[in-house]
Amino acid sequence: METFTLAAISLTIAISLTINKKRDGLQLSFAALCLAVFFHKSGVFFHDLLKNPFWKMIADMGLVATAPLAIRFTSALSNGLSFLTPKWTVSATFMAVLLSAATFTPLDRWLYMDTVLRTFSFGMLGLCYLALLHYTKSKVAGIERWRFIYLSTACTVSAVLSLLDLFHYFGYNFPRLSDIVIAGLLYFVFMFITHHRLIEIQELMARALFIAILTMFAAIAIYSVIGLFGMGVTLPFTPVLLASFIIVISISPFREILEKLFGKLYPDSKDLFTSMFTFDEKIEREKSVMLEEMAPVLAHEIRNPLGSIKGAAQYLRSEATTEENEKLLDVIIEEVNRLNSVVSQFLDFAKPYTLTLKPTDINQIIEKAVSIIKANDISGKITIERELRPHLPPIMADQEQIIQVILNIAFNGIEAMPEGGTLTFRTTKIASDVGDAIGISIRDTGAGIKKEEMINIFKPFFTTKERGVGLGLAICRKIIKTHGGHIRAKSIVGQGSIFYIRLGTAY
Repeated sequence: METFTLAAISLTIAISLTINKKRDGLQLSFAALCLAVFFHKSGVFFHDLLKNPFWKMIADMGLVATAPLAIRFTSALSNGLSFLTPKWTVSATFMAVLLSAATFTPLDRWLYMDTVLRTFSFGMLGLCYLALLHYTKSKVAGIERWRFIYLSTACTVSAVLSLLDLFHYFGYNFPRLSDIVIAGLLYFVFMFITHHRLIEIQELMARALFIAILTMFAAIAIYSVIGLFGMGVTLPFTPVLLASFIIVISISPFREILEKLFGKLYPDSKDLFTSMFTFDEKIEREKSVMLEEMAPVLAHEIRNPLGSIKGAAQYLRSEATTEENEKLLDVIIEEVNRLNSVVSQFLDFAKPYTLTLKPTDINQIIEKAVSIIKANDISGKITIERELRPHLPPIMADQEQIIQVILNIAFNGIEAMPEGGTLTFRTTKIASDVGDAIGISIRDTGAGIKKEEMINIFKPFFTTKERGVGLGLAICRKIIKTHGGHIRAKSIVGQGSIFYIRLGTAY
């Protein structure tokens, strides 16, 4: 069963990489290697089952094909910088062809032929392993180095666990682990080459846990069906678990195959494979596009009559003969200005942002924002504190838009402290394996936000103010997301709120 599992997983990976629209030479070389593993292991499986010499020939040819394909993949993985030059690939291919041809001659019945094939293939795989270690140690630097350290470690652990099969050949009752271990290694390499950013240990554990939960769920489902309709049939746990694992990792590749097939047969059914959970997200994206198109037209149609109303009110006020009429006309002008402000915020939210990114000192941005806040009348009772860490690396940002975010959050905090309070700005450097970032926090000591309202504060048109529009924080989130950053908030009623912003560094 373990052999069949490895064959199925290697075929699944090969198909998945081949049909991937974003495939490159590295992924295709690994797909070819996985295909060779599939032929070898499927040949071994069916030969043990049927005792047919044809399947032994398939297994032998798949085994020798792994050598040149592994060298080609390792060379592509190291961008041609390892000691495995193209000559190694040519030489290994030549030897593989000779050994494959030998399987059609009487040499195939030679007692030591299997030993020669295994020695050649495992020797070349060992050479690839040494090339990977050498490349990781001497050629790779920075964040990329950690990715290759993880890969080298995975290969080392897999080699050690596979060598435990020797206990079985020496007569010890020890389970064969090599096929399962190699299947896990192939899947790890698959993730490595399809996720070009650094794979953290936490991410690997999360992915492994996710696959394990789905596998256990599939196994439980199989046993439940057998329990209901199996008429007393019982199955060993290990084969069911392995079959469940194959099903889980095969879903995505077969989904892509069916999408391509049905795309040819039913080209108009574009949402056929859209999940019900992602269908709402697609609708929201379509709404956003429609909003971007409608907003300028709608704003134009609203602003034109507003301008006429305001102009007429201002003229009438200049001709007003009583104080009561002046007050009524002032209300009209004030409300027109407020509506015009609402339209401006609506445009700011709806329009697609065009960024002018430049390396920018975040502390200078905050200092500029603080100077604007101090010049505003509503900041009279507020104490502003700054805890700005010096010598921070610059961020790639549109300065005016980041200032807008800081001012929106700050003025919200000031409005939450009508009797006075403290507004604190803090900057820090956040170091992680995925790259450095800058953290910005804006804290107030105001009334705070209720727990049931916190989940909605970034939603458009949600507001707790009597005359608020509810677009300020939604615009802030959109600007930060456009910069590739994150924004979140915490609040305690009666103690205040704090907003956290994270932005990547420029270098």
